[in-house]
Amino acid sequence: MNRMTAISPGADAADPAALVTRLAEAARLAQRALAAMQSEARAAALHCAADALRAATPVVLEANARDLAAGKANGLSGAMLDRLALNEARVAAIADAVAAVAELPDPVGQIIDRSEQPNGLQFQRIRVPIGVIGIIYESRPNVTADATALCVRAGNAALLRGGSEAVHSNRAIHAALVEGLVAGGVPAAAVTLIPSQDRACVGAMLTASGLIDMIVPRGGKSLVARVQADARVPVLAHLDGINHTYVHAAADPAMAEAIAVNAKLRRTGICGSMETLLIDSAYPKAAALVATLIDAGCEVRGDGRAQALDRRVIPASATDWDTEYLDAILSVAVVDGLEAALAHIAQHSSAHTDAIVTADAAAAERFLAEVDSAIVMHNASSQFADGGEFGLGAEIGIATGRLHARGPVALEGLTTYKWQVRGSGQTRP
Repeated sequence: MNRMTAISPGADAADPAALVTRLAEAARLAQRALAAMQSEARAAALHCAADALRAATPVVLEANARDLAAGKANGLSGAMLDRLALNEARVAAIADAVAAVAELPDPVGQIIDRSEQPNGLQFQRIRVPIGVIGIIYESRPNVTADATALCVRAGNAALLRGGSEAVHSNRAIHAALVEGLVAGGVPAAAVTLIPSQDRACVGAMLTASGLIDMIVPRGGKSLVARVQADARVPVLAHLDGINHTYVHAAADPAMAEAIAVNAKLRRTGICGSMETLLIDSAYPKAAALVATLIDAGCEVRGDGRAQALDRRVIPASATDWDTEYLDAILSVAVVDGLEAALAHIAQHSSAHTDAIVTADAAAAERFLAEVDSAIVMHNASSQFADGGEFGLGAEIGIATGRLHARGPVALEGLTTYKWQVRGSGQTRP
């Protein structure tokens, strides 16, 4: 099979709704077969997929070179080109990640709880796959492999729609993975890459209720906003990462400085980056903390009391407190105690990741209990907001909603549950 031509658009390619319907219906049939496979068989198939991707490295790199050339011609930024670029080491790492997912504990079939009623009926809840999961993503070709591995391991079919910037890379990676999966007994339609870059395909996925069970957007704010606004299918996503770190009055100065610098500047463009620093008015080293951040290359925008700490602090506008900079820019506010910090976070947090730095155990426990975000931290950098750092092995994304899954979503988050009831002839009076 020619990996680069493995995807056939079909006669309905000109009709995005018909195309998505056909592919989703095929994915649903394939998912039933995939879910019936033993856990060991799905794991073995993923190892075959990883091997196939390794073998396809020259083809993948050739495809990626075409994407990079097109990206440069179209004026993609250096950061975007870096996200897009692949080399032998990156392809090897992508393949290794697929193999690593194969070794993760399989949540499917796990018994969540069980009970028996006085009438002898036995009840248990077990984890089952969600079904057909649509993943809509931009420029990062590794998402093609990550989403494939996570969905297959948890018994789900994946319907992938990658960005046009990485179209050739995505197709090459997908073709290699499917070749390996099929060799391992997985139906080819269990992992499908939409073979059209028509934007109307995204709209068709978002309205495919009954065909697609969940949508996961991976990309910038505009993509996620569109998905959340237009979807008629449940969405697992976060829109902004407006993350706070609150330096409490009882914070250790050395710890506070190390955490703040890391949370903001380790990688400014990730969703776990700190965007607002709250400093307790009773914290004794506030000026030194702000100076350290500025000296490290961070632009600081602050309220009046923050400006008084260092003349280099720029006045913050009303919109700064609700801005995800994804850059070396930070909003800083001075607050009067834990109560004020909690109020500020409740008003401005995007419910992604918020942290407190303090040696006061009571203050920390109250913060952990009362901040209603997907991830709440004590004495740790918000940059740890990542599935790998949580010991989950991999993640399909971060979710900030209040239903189903929150925080890093890995294998367990790609399952739902069903009730099994066992009786011995009971009838209800």
